[in-house]
Amino acid sequence: MTDKVCLITGGGRGMGAAVAREMARRGYRLALMSPSESCEKLADELGGVARRGVAQSADDLQGIVDLAMRTWGRIDAVLNHTGHPPKGDLLAIADTDWDLAHEMILKSVIRMARLVTPVMEAQGGGAIVNITTYAAFEPTAMFPASCVYRVGVSSFTKLYADRYGAANIRMNCLLPGFTDSLDVERFGDQAALKRIGRVDEQAKAAAFLLTDDSSYITGQSLRVDGGITRSI
Repeated sequence: MTDKVCLITGGGRGMGAAVAREMARRGYRLALMSPSESCEKLADELGGVARRGVAQSADDLQGIVDLAMRTWGRIDAVLNHTGHPPKGDLLAIADTDWDLAHEMILKSVIRMARLVTPVMEAQGGGAIVNITTYAAFEPTAMFPASCVYRVGVSSFTKLYADRYGAANIRMNCLLPGFTDSLDVERFGDQAALKRIGRVDEQAKAAAFLLTDDSSYITGQSLRVDGGITRSI
């Protein structure tokens, strides 16, 4: 066990839970947040702490940061992970759903950065990883609101990396392809590897970016998509 701490939103199931297990395996203490009791059960299993909440709530983000600081006294790594906003035909998506997508995907990352940056500055550094989507740079009509705002996260990530690199705080994005945390097996043939990804593969990539294994990487958007995207 190290004295380092990893905070994970969306940390109860799927990729978030897989990252929690991988970071625990690497000796990190955990602070987990998710909308349901799943984060509490996982935290109990892994010796961490948890708080129910959603990424689009400023109060919930403040709450999980406060819990981590009260319990562990530091935050070294943050994984921002949230689900998909409402889908629909491009112009049929209601204003309220676009607003929700903004709150869930982009504003949650900005709010979390405001909360943890002073902590990381005082500690001498840290790492933040934002899980977005393979479709951030090659948008698809299957989930338009998600694509629009997740590419915005990559833009914010680049700006943040420039601003806080001198403080030894790194921020990167992880862009997963279709992964077995969801029922997406039918899309496997679209990838160069002719299969969908596993959550443990995504977790290892996230842990790479969250730890000193990637100490000279910041401001990047790493595609872990089995080769489904085509841009160079």
